[in-house]
Order: sequence, then C-alpha cells, then structure tokens
Amino acid sequence: MYKTLSLAAAALFAFAPAAMLTAAPEPIVVTKTVRTNPTLYFQGVPGDGELTRQMRSFLGACGWFDLSGDPKAEYVLSGRRESGRAVFTLTTGGAPAGSWGIPLTGNSRRMAQQMVDAIIQNTFKELKVKGFCSTKIAFCAETASGVKNIYACDIDGGNVEQITNYNALCVEPCWFPDGKAIGYSKYNRTGIDVIETRLNPKRSRVLTAFRGINTGAAISPDGRNLTVILSPDHKVDLYVMPIGGRTPRRLTNSIAVEASPCWSPDGREIAFVSDETGVPKINIISADGRNRRVLKSVGSDAVTPDWSGDGKIVYATRVEGVYTIAVYDLKTGENTRITQEPGVWESPAWAADNRQVVCKRSDGRRSALYVIDSWTGKTRLLVSTPYNLSMPAWSRAGSR
Repeated sequence: MYKTLSLAAAALFAFAPAAMLTAAPEPIVVTKTVRTNPTLYFQGVPGDGELTRQMRSFLGACGWFDLSGDPKAEYVLSGRRESGRAVFTLTTGGAPAGSWGIPLTGNSRRMAQQMVDAIIQNTFKELKVKGFCSTKIAFCAETASGVKNIYACDIDGGNVEQITNYNALCVEPCWFPDGKAIGYSKYNRTGIDVIETRLNPKRSRVLTAFRGINTGAAISPDGRNLTVILSPDHKVDLYVMPIGGRTPRRLTNSIAVEASPCWSPDGREIAFVSDETGVPKINIISADGRNRRVLKSVGSDAVTPDWSGDGKIVYATRVEGVYTIAVYDLKTGENTRITQEPGVWESPAWAADNRQVVCKRSDGRRSALYVIDSWTGKTRLLVSTPYNLSMPAWSRAGSR
C-alpha cells in the first residue's frame, strides 16, 4: 500500500518524531576553526548621523568584521561628505586599503548597503566574497491560528515588509534568482498551490495547482525551472518542470515521502529529503532523474537542506531529541555542527557569501530568526516579534 499524506497532515508536514526513529545516530564531527574576523574602527560620517547609523548597522550585520571602539584596530574606516558625494577611506596599519565614493541620494540605508558591499568585496577579494548587503530574507509569520503570511527583511533585520496578506497558510518561501519574486505554498480549501509573487509592483500568479499537494517549490539558478513535491497518485514524490509549463517530470517514484528540495549552484543536481531508508536523510539526484545518492549526515535524521554557492549543504539534524544545524562539505565529505547554543534550531538557509546562515530558533515560548556565522559559530538575533517566525529563505541577489 502506498504511503499517503492528507492535506491536514501536509499543513504541518514533518517526518517521524525521534521516538519513532530506529536508526542509530552517527557521531557528530565538530571542526574547530581558527578563523577570526579583522577588527574595524569606524569613525563615522561627520554631519550625517543617519548615514553613520546605517553604516554601523550593515558593517555589523555583514559578519566579516568585528566592530571595535579602538582607533588602533586592524582597519580604520572614515567617511566624509564632499561635493554631493559620500567618500569613505579604509586604512590598515596607516596604509591606504581602499577608497570609495557614492552620490548622496537621500536613501542612507541603500547607500550603506552599497558601500559595505564594496568594502567587503575589496577587503576579501582573495576569497571572492560576494557583496550581499542588498539581499533580502523572506520568512513566515504566524499572525493567528491557522494563518501564516510571508514577510521579508534586510540582512540587519530592518525594513520588514509584508509580502502576502491571506487568511490562510502561506509557507515555504523561496526566492527567484533575480531577487525580485518569491515563490511559496498557499493552502486552500481544496488543496495546496504554489504561488509566485513579484515584489515591485506586487502581482501574483499560480505556478502549480495539480491535484493533491503542491509544496516545497525551489527555483533553478537560471530561473527557468522549478522543482516541487507533488502527490497526483497519493504518492509524495519529487518533480521538476519549466516555470509556466503544465507537464511536470517525475524524478522519484517510491513509497517514500520526499520533501524540501533545493538546487545545486550549477542547476545540474537537486538535494532533497527522503525517508526511503526509514529515517529522513538528504539525497542528491541529477536534474534528469539519474545518479541518486544519499549523503552521510550526523544526528538521527537530516532535513531542510540548502546548497551554498561553494559546495556545502547546511541542514537541520536531530541530536539527543533536539534539532541543531550542521554543514556537509561536498568537497571533503566532512560534517560540521555549527550551533552549540541551547534551543531548537531549524530551517537553515545560506547567504550569498557562503558563510552566514539564517535559521529559526525556538526557546520553548516562541520562535525567532537568527543568523549563524558558520565559520565561528557566533549567532545574532535577526528578527523577533510577538508572532512565531519560521522558514527563512535568503535571496542570492538584491531585490532592488
């Protein structure tokens, strides 16, 4: 008899609880890192308190510098207003390390994002770090019982914007590669559809509305295809289809339940979760349905994977009955647990710098969004509200 998933169960779709799992957990690999951030002293922009404030916010949020109050820090950044421009100069050990100018547009927040991106890319150019201060984080907020809507914020947790406004469950947000649209699953009276909402101007369309469930959509890096979980024959399997197309192509076909797909950076492979082995594990399959394999993971299960641009998969895993966050390096085959703080950590997603990870953390009362530095294990609160927040997704491109 095929494994089925009712719509009610799909609304809270999760794999079996720890008490039902039979496989023994594998040892956790914790890799200690010696990486540390350089210190940076920011002198501010005389006569422009708002630009100074926004620069401090994004210099802190980017995670690539440790802000210092010591003028003898490794880097010193100064700013000034000059002939309708804001000019910033970076020095290290008294020697010039870069200088940038930007027109004074009146949008201090946008100016700070652009300037901090330029500083990151110049300072860490040997690491080929992408500027990501203009990217966005989408997430779900449960504003009432049975009601979740999609919101988005900047990387410092500011500029929160409501994206959807339905009296329904809107979950599993995913970004289009251009950062200008969000896909998500919307629960209706008769089923679950995948919707796309363009951000500016706001307009929406249905991407999939097949019989049964339509969940877990992920957009390919070229923006042409989506992978989605469908159940047209009461089996919950992985499909891929062109965006705007009507004929999905089946990639899996078994009694197992599949969930949470994500694309490789080159669009050739898809990682997803399957309980085919009896417990949820991360699988990788070619976009044409061949070469399926199971990844080695830590903990009793492995769920909600996300694939970085440099070949790492971050995922949530259950350790001693509590979810935590781990990273699998596809190049080395090593697993690293990146959270050590208490709480339940779930739904991780990479930033475009391949270093920062946003996730949901629950403390037993409510859930908020946090950012984890995968190099150092440091965490910072991103967004906390009276509502439960969940399922964050980090865009790879700016939305403006």
